[in-house]
Amino acid sequence: MTDIPLGILDLVPISSGSTAADALHHSIDLARQAERLGYARYWFAEHHLNPGVAGTSPAVVLALTAAATTTIRLGSGAVQLGHRTALSTVEEFGLIDALHPGRLDLGLGRSGGRPPGEGATGPETTPAAAGHAPNGLLIPPRFSFAHLLASPRVALQRKLLLLPNAESQDYAQQIDDILALLAGTYRSADGLEAHAVPGEGADVDVWILGSSGGTSAEVAGARGLRFAANYHVSPATVLEAVDGYRSFFKPSAFLDRPYVSVSADVLVAEDDATARELATGYDLWVRGIRTAEGAIEYPTPDQARAHPWSDEDRALVRDRVDTRFVGSPGRVADRLEQLQEATEADELLITTITHGHADRVRSYELLAEEWRRRGHTSGTPAREAATPGPAPSEAAVTPAR
Repeated sequence: MTDIPLGILDLVPISSGSTAADALHHSIDLARQAERLGYARYWFAEHHLNPGVAGTSPAVVLALTAAATTTIRLGSGAVQLGHRTALSTVEEFGLIDALHPGRLDLGLGRSGGRPPGEGATGPETTPAAAGHAPNGLLIPPRFSFAHLLASPRVALQRKLLLLPNAESQDYAQQIDDILALLAGTYRSADGLEAHAVPGEGADVDVWILGSSGGTSAEVAGARGLRFAANYHVSPATVLEAVDGYRSFFKPSAFLDRPYVSVSADVLVAEDDATARELATGYDLWVRGIRTAEGAIEYPTPDQARAHPWSDEDRALVRDRVDTRFVGSPGRVADRLEQLQEATEADELLITTITHGHADRVRSYELLAEEWRRRGHTSGTPAREAATPGPAPSEAAVTPAR
């Protein structure tokens, strides 16, 4: 197996004892380091009402990061369209592309302001069978997101994100409107033209993010767009997500074949014992998300060990903890190769959180070195897959010195 680039997904985590400003400075520094190491792309997630996450606006953080880097592709993982319009999304990314052309990935997701029942959070289709993929990749039992969707915090988020009496637009129609505004072909139902300036003609790659083989996979496949599946968010449904996308795929002006990225939670250190110690805070951090309290400030190992765990707590986080890749560079690279083989991913998207910034940077450094040692080298796979249109060369490759 060769030519499998690695990218980075960053939530801009706030560590205990630090501030949102610290988190932003650390993320921008990590993006610079990722560019130096040769990671293919650097994406920012969007989350709201989480005391331990500063990544509330991908476009704003992308603009700051674009000014601090020069070659690495930057993107959203993902813009939550549940509380946005197509025009606002295209205009925001058009502004960034105007000053940093040809570097943006516009990753789009369904979450954010959708009421329960609309697939706002979590998988959208039937459960995948628990167990293991044919090559041994762990596929845990499916986690139920029902209590999250019904939580007061999610209802409050919807209230605060949406204008009074506003309703989320149909997702497929939003995607079509975004594509039309980017292409300059938008027409209203009564024939009126609309031109987003800046935004129209922006040199961005559009991605759809999804956790299952449902609506998101269908929208991405039917329109011939790139698709990013979430093993780190919903490991139980990653196989159905990529299979669903490929089954819906139709060649387009963007791609002549399916193109898939798959995410994974990763922590690498010089040896397994050190990695396990650095990973100690992860369980407690996931618990905050899964209880609907929101992501907490990322704890130190000692703070995490002080938490009185119940059997219910452990059950809440088990699938995420069991599918996190933690260990020495060789151990983690083995598991990433297993994930790639099971999903046939074209790229892998790595998300790493530690309490200390230096440990986080070091994790990405060690992984880059091991990945390169195994011969995973590639030039511009994501854009070479596109049939028409310009494909400017990128310095972003798989991790290298």
